[in-house]
Amino acid sequence: MNTVNVNDVIDQAKFTPFHSNVVFWCLLIILFDGYDLAINGVALPLLMQEWSLSAVQAGMLASTALAGMMFGAMMFGTLADKIGRKKVILICVLIFSGFTFAGGFASNPTEFGVLRFLAGLGIGGVMPNLVALTSEYAPARLRATLVTTMFSGYAVGGVMAALLGAWLTPNFGWEIMFFIAGIPLLLLPILWKFLPESLTFLVKAKQDKHAHAIMQRLDTSLSFNVETKLELSEVKVAEPAFVSSLFKQGRAASTLLFWLAFFMCLLTLYALGSWLPKLMMAAGYSLGNSLMFLLAMNIGAVIGTVGGGILADKFHLKPVIISLCLAGAVALSLLGFKSPQPVIYFLVAVAGASAIGGQILLYSYVAQYYPLTVRSTGIGWASAVGRSGAIVGPILIGMLLGMELPHQINFMAVGFPVIIVAIAVALISRKSAPEALPTSKPVALKA
Repeated sequence: MNTVNVNDVIDQAKFTPFHSNVVFWCLLIILFDGYDLAINGVALPLLMQEWSLSAVQAGMLASTALAGMMFGAMMFGTLADKIGRKKVILICVLIFSGFTFAGGFASNPTEFGVLRFLAGLGIGGVMPNLVALTSEYAPARLRATLVTTMFSGYAVGGVMAALLGAWLTPNFGWEIMFFIAGIPLLLLPILWKFLPESLTFLVKAKQDKHAHAIMQRLDTSLSFNVETKLELSEVKVAEPAFVSSLFKQGRAASTLLFWLAFFMCLLTLYALGSWLPKLMMAAGYSLGNSLMFLLAMNIGAVIGTVGGGILADKFHLKPVIISLCLAGAVALSLLGFKSPQPVIYFLVAVAGASAIGGQILLYSYVAQYYPLTVRSTGIGWASAVGRSGAIVGPILIGMLLGMELPHQINFMAVGFPVIIVAIAVALISRKSAPEALPTSKPVALKA
């Protein structure tokens, strides 16, 4: 009887067009998540004028979507480990695209806030599942590179929002930014056809025929027949997809440190994403220049994300994340002081590489840390805790702006949390408890 270990095939596979397909479609979806983050920064100054909002009110409005993301990450991360990642990803795309599009029709802050909260459920749910799916299919030697390359779409979406905001909002208003966010609705049939289901899920669900087809695309030398049995690496302790599993097998301390790192990193990221144009305007720059700073931040994020992923596969994610965070803290502190404009753009780009790139590398670290059985749950709950930081960030900066403190203090306040991220990551143990044990006998799953 022929037995094939699924995890070994994935880990040892050469890079194929199938891998490109997975990364491309996941990147396209995450691009609109990054776009959704950045449109807050584009729309907030305009909404403050149109609806006569204070900085604190605008900060709370920006946080409504983030509150939705927190609940979405908790719900959909765990659900995917039970019903499959592909189904959950498509459900989330439907939710976040539909309600973001509807946000363009909002006529008052209450309607806008409700629609943003509902959109946030899908945005928060889709991210951990895209990371988990890409990580699952990536060969071991390229895992960090492929996950971060996919996740660079997050920053590319921010670049797109900054450019479209500068070009379109003067003539079409803030609403056009939300109408553009509905484009993924048109892609749902294509995503259904081309996005693969989790191979681990297919094996567990005993959908062997479907799993055989995917594995042949990963390794064309494989051949299957009705007697071929698929196995997953034997799990030391069978773990249900519950949050309690994240605290077992010696993972409790690292789980809490991941949560702290996510909280602080997303606090900084969403504070910058929502308020960078306004912070730069408070420092004396025009709205047009401030949107270009948003562009510089996201270009820096693309470079930091892809470069960080390549470095992480050579060294390790831990030193790369720590270095990025410390560089970002220095850059953010220096932004409060007068410098030549090229230097300011460079500092903003470093801040983007730190805040956005650091967050993306943290997702990759979590995906590698937890076993497959609880991977989406681990990513989902870390993301959910992080979203509470994302909610606090825009409100905190709104309060600081309302206090009319020196803008140097504002930038230092945004930079301080990334120092805590660096400390938390330094204390995380490098590996989870062993996921697999050598077996004298393969564990086959019968079709």
